[in-house]
Amino acid sequence: MSVENLLNGVEDTLYIPLVARICISEKFPEFFYDEKALSLKPYIPANLIEKNASEYFHMASVCRQDVIDKKIIKFLEENENCNVVFLGAGLETAYNRINNKTANFYQVDLPDVIEIRKKVLGNAENEKLISGDMFTLEWIKEIDTELPTMIAVSGVYQYFYKEKIVEMIKKMKSFFPKGELVFDATNTKGLKIANKYVKKTGNANAQMYFSIDNVKEFADITGTKLIEVQGFYEKALKICSNAKLITKLFMYFSDKWNRTKVIHLKLN
Repeated sequence: MSVENLLNGVEDTLYIPLVARICISEKFPEFFYDEKALSLKPYIPANLIEKNASEYFHMASVCRQDVIDKKIIKFLEENENCNVVFLGAGLETAYNRINNKTANFYQVDLPDVIEIRKKVLGNAENEKLISGDMFTLEWIKEIDTELPTMIAVSGVYQYFYKEKIVEMIKKMKSFFPKGELVFDATNTKGLKIANKYVKKTGNANAQMYFSIDNVKEFADITGTKLIEVQGFYEKALKICSNAKLITKLFMYFSDKWNRTKVIHLKLN
């Protein structure tokens, strides 16, 4: 397939995290290296995202996913026969980075996105692609819910209202007796900054709505157990000594002020 056709028609929002993984893999391979993402670089059209994205916002996207990756890897080490479900999977390449051939992996997204994903990333033997709206929970019918299940939602919940997310989590509890949920969130201030960035990349309609200021309160509202809250940048700050000073300052204060975090909940 030609360079022109492979990613033809893909929305810019799908490119944001992919371009970030490519850029950080090239600049800081000792911290994060995504071979699959790098292989897609020739197919990425030159657009506003790459022109306007700062090193910090690339780092934010990658650090978020790196923290989630590590939680999934730990879950896999503790549960050999299990499920890993990516909701709003987009063009995320975590399956390739984690490189586990024994667990059951599920990629859930809207039908048009799943078709693009199938074309661009393929479909591995222990990986199932599921088309549908993640909030309807129809995707659960494709999964053995009795197995330990890690549900990962990365860079997705921000685009929806709190009430819809709370309702979804409460419903998922009844289906997954051995379920865990890991997702990222910002606080109110961080959400305002993120919205400014997305508009800058040319996606003025991709408004974000969801933020969490009190994680324990959110766990109580959803009836879940809080396992851990973790900032994005501890590892990057230690390893990426050649990052720009402004990037390091943003990372340091983002963690210090809890503007970005990965939240890990036990559903039951």
